[in-house]
Amino acid sequence: MLITTRLDQIEKRASFIQEELLKPELQQNIKKMTELSKELSSYDKVLSAYNEYKKLVSSLDELKAMSLDPDPEISEIAIQELDESKNRIESLEKEIQILLIPKDPNDEKNVIMQIRGAAGGDEANIFAGDLYRMYSKYCESHNFKIQVTNAEICEAGGFSQIELIITGNGAYSKLKYESGVHRVQRIPITETSGRIHTSTATVLVIPEAEDVDFELNMEEIRVDIFHSSGAGGQGVNTTSSAIRVTHLPTGTIVTCQDERSQHENKAQALKVLKSRLYDRMMREKEEKEGAERLSKIGTGDRSEKIRTYNYPQNRITDHRINFTIQQLDRVMEGKLDPIIDALSNEELNRKLENKDE
Repeated sequence: MLITTRLDQIEKRASFIQEELLKPELQQNIKKMTELSKELSSYDKVLSAYNEYKKLVSSLDELKAMSLDPDPEISEIAIQELDESKNRIESLEKEIQILLIPKDPNDEKNVIMQIRGAAGGDEANIFAGDLYRMYSKYCESHNFKIQVTNAEICEAGGFSQIELIITGNGAYSKLKYESGVHRVQRIPITETSGRIHTSTATVLVIPEAEDVDFELNMEEIRVDIFHSSGAGGQGVNTTSSAIRVTHLPTGTIVTCQDERSQHENKAQALKVLKSRLYDRMMREKEEKEGAERLSKIGTGDRSEKIRTYNYPQNRITDHRINFTIQQLDRVMEGKLDPIIDALSNEELNRKLENKDE
């Protein structure tokens, strides 16, 4: 049974926003106009489904009457259309029920990702490099763009730490489940006895904050300039272009040395810092209000063990939903969709269960 009251409220709200967007004075308020435009577009799918639903429901009485027509040809066509309409109405009710579930407001945003080698020495850093390659291939297949803002390359291979900005429609909705401890079980290149080692790398994924989400107070920011290090070309290494920004109230530090100019590195560092502070603010708010904790897949914390990559058995297991597939080789080539789809479906099912309680 549809919650028509809620749908009618959405219709009225959409009409109100459309009228507001036409007002000349709103053209001067870019922030407000952006907020309203985003809200309006968020109603597109549910209103489209609701309009189709209402048209079908309104046609039922006429089709029922036609199904009783003495002309058997007319009656047969009406009965067929009546059955099709009822089936479509039932399908739309389920679709609308899902569309009415509150969306994660960050789903369409870009992503700030950090990958670190953790326990296991050189092998952990090599695995961090493998994860970076995996995510790079996944992003390429989904038309997401990756930009490395900071990388600490290890001599043995991989990274002790690498930070990225991933841009593309819905990037956060796809990658938000990746935060946590990733554990690898395999024989390291340096292992001469053939013994399997267990190492770990951590991944942190946060949504990129927009101007309407969070504003930095530059009086609380300290900016330090230093020489870049690592790969990046001769020009990078010989100029003082690297930037370190520190948010003094929280002690949050961001380094960026990927770009050739101080200006570009500072802009990227501030973008990452803003996103980290926004994520911190949202987490504190969520913990205070207890918002959506029941439906979330995992905590999103970097300390939570989420997945095991077992190379000898070509097996990958996501521990949060007890999901296992024997396709590790494919996953490491960026074929992450089976895992991400399973996580997304599980979260949707949890939201539906909580909605019914």
